[in-house]
Amino acid sequence: MPMLNSDHIFLDIPALKAFYSDHFVLPLPAGHRFPMQKYRLLRERAASVAPGISFAEAPDIGNGVLALAHHPDYIRQVSAGELSDKEQKRIGFPWSPGMVERSRRASGATIAACRAAFEDGVAVNLAGGTHHAHASHGEGFCVFNDAAIAARLMQAERRVRRVAIVDLDVHQGNGTAEILARDDSVFTLSLHGERNYPFEKAVSDLDVGLPDDVGDAAYLEALANALTTLFACFDPQLIIFLAGADPHEGDRLGRMKLTFEGLAQRDRMVLEAARQRRIPVAISMAGGYGRDIEDTIRVHLQTIAIAAQYAAHWTMPPAMLATPTQ
Repeated sequence: MPMLNSDHIFLDIPALKAFYSDHFVLPLPAGHRFPMQKYRLLRERAASVAPGISFAEAPDIGNGVLALAHHPDYIRQVSAGELSDKEQKRIGFPWSPGMVERSRRASGATIAACRAAFEDGVAVNLAGGTHHAHASHGEGFCVFNDAAIAARLMQAERRVRRVAIVDLDVHQGNGTAEILARDDSVFTLSLHGERNYPFEKAVSDLDVGLPDDVGDAAYLEALANALTTLFACFDPQLIIFLAGADPHEGDRLGRMKLTFEGLAQRDRMVLEAARQRRIPVAISMAGGYGRDIEDTIRVHLQTIAIAAQYAAHWTMPPAMLATPTQ
C-alpha cells in the first residue's frame, strides 16, 4: 500500500479512538501563556477531520502506576499539595487539586491510547506529551511523564517487551530521557531544536539537535535518517509518538520553520514506518504555542486526520496486536 495522503476521503471507515481530559480543569491565572483552551477546541473540532472518531474520557490512574516512572515522595508531594513555590514555578503551574487530577488523567489517556492501539493499530491522546517531567520533579508545564509511565505499564501488563518513544516536539524530551536512561527495553528518540529549551539537554538513546529556522526539507531528511537509525538498532513492538505542533513556523516558542504540509509529511513518515513494520502507535499531541492558536489547532487536527486514515487502513490483525508477550 502506498503512503497515505491528505486527499483520502473519509467514508464508512473504522473509528479512530481518542481519549480526552480537557473537562478536568486546571485553573490558571489570567494571562498565563499556556494555551489550555486548545484541548477543548481540539476535541470539539476533531470529528470534522475524522468522521466517526470515537471519544472516551481519560481514565484516572493511581499512585502505583505513577510510580512506574516517578519517585513515591514526588507523587506524594504533588498529590498532597506539598510542592514548594520554587517547585511550582519550575513546573509553570500553580498547584491545585485540578492540576493533580488533570495530570493523572493526561497520563491515563496515553495509557488508554496504547491499549487501543493494540486493538486498532493507531489511537490518540488529545493531550499528553508531558516529556519534561522527571522522576522526582516536574518542569516545563509537565507534572507526570505520560510516555514513560505508559511504556512501563504496557511492559508490566506483558503486552510488549520493547517500546520506542519518538519525540517530535520542538523541545527535547529531557524528562523522558532521564527516567529511561538505564532502560534498554525503551528506545528514546528526540528530534528537537538544539538551541531551544531545555538549555541543558539530557541524553536520549538518539538525539538529533537541529538549528534555528530549519525548514521542511532539512527536517524531514533528519527525521528519515533518525528513523532509519532507530529501526536498524532496535525492534520496537509499540511506538509512542509525541506529535508536537511547535515546530510550525507560526509557533512563538518553536524557532523552526516547518509548514503545515511539512508537519503532515512528518506524521505520515512516522505512521508509514510503523505500518510497514506492523507496529501499533499511540499518539499524544505534545506542545504547541502558536502566535495564532488556530495554527496550533490546525496542526493537531491534521495529525488526527492522518491518524484516522492510517487507522482505517491498518493491516495488522487485531488478535496479533492484543496478544501479551511471553
